Amino acid sequence: MADRFPPDIDMDTPSIARMYDYLLGGKDNFEVDRVACNVLLDRVPEVFALANDNRAYLTRAVEFVASRGVEQFLDLGAGLPTADNTHHVAQRANPGARVVYVDNDPIVAAHGRALIDDGRRTAFLHEDLRAGDGILDAPETRRLIDTDLPVCLMAVSLLHCVPDDGDPFGALGSLVDRLAPGSHVIFSHCVTDDPAAGEWITEKILSFGTPWGRVRSEREAEAAFAGLELASAWTDERDSGPRTVDCATWRHPERAPLRRPADPDVTLWEMAGVAVKR
Repeated sequence: MADRFPPDIDMDTPSIARMYDYLLGGKDNFEVDRVACNVLLDRVPEVFALANDNRAYLTRAVEFVASRGVEQFLDLGAGLPTADNTHHVAQRANPGARVVYVDNDPIVAAHGRALIDDGRRTAFLHEDLRAGDGILDAPETRRLIDTDLPVCLMAVSLLHCVPDDGDPFGALGSLVDRLAPGSHVIFSHCVTDDPAAGEWITEKILSFGTPWGRVRSEREAEAAFAGLELASAWTDERDSGPRTVDCATWRHPERAPLRRPADPDVTLWEMAGVAVKR
């Protein structure tokens, strides 16, 4: 079995990318990933809906940004390919859209490169968010992304995977600083208003031996939007209500935007929002 994968693939420790793939109904995961997910689901059953709602949010957000005329997408922490990937969504809206995927997981890199069937408009970069300028200056990025023009920077379900000492919000901000006015940020982050629940999930994932960050509060996660202008979370662009919301309700055609899930028993959700750099 090991011969099917690059030699640096760890099949004994759960991977966040593979766990996410399992929750989405994918097949690119191992038994160790499925066991880890089921441990979380036993205590926090909303994890399943959270993963699927977050993926649907990504699709709506990419459609929204592409409809605004943005043609360049930099998808950080892209994860394993699934049914409707960023380049599929963006290129439906604009066939000329260009997408660079970035991820530090070697199995994601292997699958991501196999996914790309048109190297003229898509590329994969095996790199870490904290590489900073190394991401924007990489040959793969420079070939497809012109930072003098608006770029959509995507950090969907990513920063909670980075510990505080990795300065995830500073790393994201440094990338935003290099982008042109009119650039957008698509963002979501795992949050809670129950510190004990957040601590349990964080400690449990770390106990698997999986590199991770932590569940944060809404206020902490909102640091991603510092200096940016948040877009309306309503499909009709109304200027009312929250602009950072539960990802399941961001520009959902049948749901009003909600700051947190309506069910008070739900203690974990993905805070989401899309913002523009002026």
